[in-house]
Amino acid sequence: MSMRELVVLGTASQAPTRARNHNGYLLRWDDEVILFDPGEGSQRQMLHTGITATDLTRICVTHFHGDHCLGLPGMIQRLSLDRVPRPVAVHFPAGGAEYFARLRHASSFHETAELAVEPIDADGQRISLGIGTLEARRLRHPVETYGYRLVEPDGCRLLPERLSAYGIAGPAVGTLLREGHLDLDGRRVSRDEVSVVRPGQRFAFVMDTGLCDGVYALAEHADLLVIESTFLASEAALAAEVGHLTAGQAARVATESGVRTLVLTHFSQRYADPRRFHDEAREHFTGDLVIAEDLRTVPVPPRRVPSPG
Repeated sequence: MSMRELVVLGTASQAPTRARNHNGYLLRWDDEVILFDPGEGSQRQMLHTGITATDLTRICVTHFHGDHCLGLPGMIQRLSLDRVPRPVAVHFPAGGAEYFARLRHASSFHETAELAVEPIDADGQRISLGIGTLEARRLRHPVETYGYRLVEPDGCRLLPERLSAYGIAGPAVGTLLREGHLDLDGRRVSRDEVSVVRPGQRFAFVMDTGLCDGVYALAEHADLLVIESTFLASEAALAAEVGHLTAGQAARVATESGVRTLVLTHFSQRYADPRRFHDEAREHFTGDLVIAEDLRTVPVPPRRVPSPG
């Protein structure tokens, strides 16, 4: 049975707190298990989730600030320790290749795991996966930074009443799906005549950035958007100066982009009460809103229900 959900490992910006670990996010999407931005402590946090290094299929790093990557040495060594039997892809900004090399070999260990190192070197770069397309978009931050989104291709949903009207049943349905059409009594019936488009699901991951085109490109029609909201509106000037978002800005992006479920995270340690992020975001976004907490699981919402044309 396929599973699509986000598992939050940590939610702290810059420095961990007593309640919040450094960043770390796991996306389970059918056969893919993607680890985003493993900060310090990610390996230990995973012990609480039931997800192991052996489950990982790829790692995505948005940029090489410490709170987003200092968990990489432990995770890479754990892949070898657990003798993960397949290649694990690793994506990161190409300009940070030197940092990745240092982190990969930060200490002495016997590397047996196979890493498929695939840097991101272009805005809009796409990686084809069996489940869809992983796309990277350039963000606005003091160091080279990319966000990621996973896009499932659109499918189709057959309409029983239209199949019945044409007298299509049994093995003929399979033929129609495979061939895209069916010849009946001298008339060709196309798949489009008896189905509607079933929109593919979309997941977006947006970390350290100021507002820019890349943020909106990633968030567009996302079923689940994970986005940084380091500051509140009272520190908007500081957020702009250091390349971060406020909760209100993140919420407005979600509304303008047609996001269904919004997950706010990456909170500055200056704020002790997470409800303030909820209250500020709720002024601009009316959809499902989650203020991320360490070790919380957030399901990808059910597919959008297509309406017959």
